[in-house]
Amino acid sequence: MSAIDDLPPLREVIRRYDLSAKKSLGQNFLLDFNLINRIARSAGPLAGIDVVEIGPGPGGLTRALLAQGARRVIAIERDARAIAALEDIATRNPGRLEIIVGNALDIDLRKSLQGSHARVVANLPYNIASALLVGWLSIEPWPPWYDRLVLMFQREVADRIVAGPGGKSYGRLSVLVGWRSQARILFDVSPTAFVPSPKVRSSVVSLVPRQTPLACDLVALERVTAAAFGQRRKMLRQSLKRLGPDPATLLAAAGIDPTARAEEISVPGFVALTRAFSKAIGQDAS
Repeated sequence: MSAIDDLPPLREVIRRYDLSAKKSLGQNFLLDFNLINRIARSAGPLAGIDVVEIGPGPGGLTRALLAQGARRVIAIERDARAIAALEDIATRNPGRLEIIVGNALDIDLRKSLQGSHARVVANLPYNIASALLVGWLSIEPWPPWYDRLVLMFQREVADRIVAGPGGKSYGRLSVLVGWRSQARILFDVSPTAFVPSPKVRSSVVSLVPRQTPLACDLVALERVTAAAFGQRRKMLRQSLKRLGPDPATLLAAAGIDPTARAEEISVPGFVALTRAFSKAIGQDAS
C-alpha cells in the first residue's frame, strides 16, 4: 500500500468506531489488505478515474482504491457509525474522497459525477446487491455513466449473472446482464476472508457495458422474461400466454421452436422474441 496507510489497521478502526457488522445492513467486512488490493487492481488502471464505492464500511477498499491512483472515490455509506472512519481517510487525501450518506438504492449519482464517467468497485452489501445491479443495467438512456462494474456477490448470484442458456442458473438476471454487458467471474473469495464469515463463498465479477446492445425495449424485455421464466418448466407456447398476443405467432416471428423452454433460449433469441412482442402490441423497438 502507499503512504496513505499511516492509517490504523482495519481491526483497530472497527474497535475505535464500534463498527461490528450488522446483518440488517448486509455487512461483511474484508480485513485482508492483500485481498483488498487484489480487488482494487482487478478494476484496471485507476489513474484519472472517478470510482464509486458502495458500502465502504471501515474503508479498507476505499484506501486501496486511492492507493491505486483513483482521481476521486465517491463512497456511499448508510451506516452512520462508519462516517468518522471514512472522514479520517478523507483528511489524509484532500479532495479525493467524497462521502455520501444514504441508501445507494435511492441515490442518483449523476449529480456527483457532473457528466463525467466513473467506474464502480465495491464489496456490495449482500441484501441489496442484486437490486443495485438490476438498477445499473436498467439505466436509460444507454450507454450508462459507468465504464465498468467490479463487484462482489455471493457465488450463487455470480453464477446467475454470468450463466448462459441450458443451465439452472440461467434466468431473467442472466438475460438482462447478457443483453447489456459482458460479464465474467474474476476470482472467488473464501468465507473466512470476511468478518463475520458468511455461510457461502463469494465471487468478484466484472461487467463491461455493451455500447450498442441489440435494439430492444427494456420494459418489454422484462415482461417477456418474467413470463418465460415465471413458468420455466413449461414450454414457451404455454408460459407466454400471460403476455396477451398469441404465443405461436410471437415464437414464429422470432424463429423459436414453440416447444422450447425459457432456459434454452439465448439472449439474442429473447431480444428477437421481445421485438416480436413489442410489434404485436404496437410498440416496435426497431
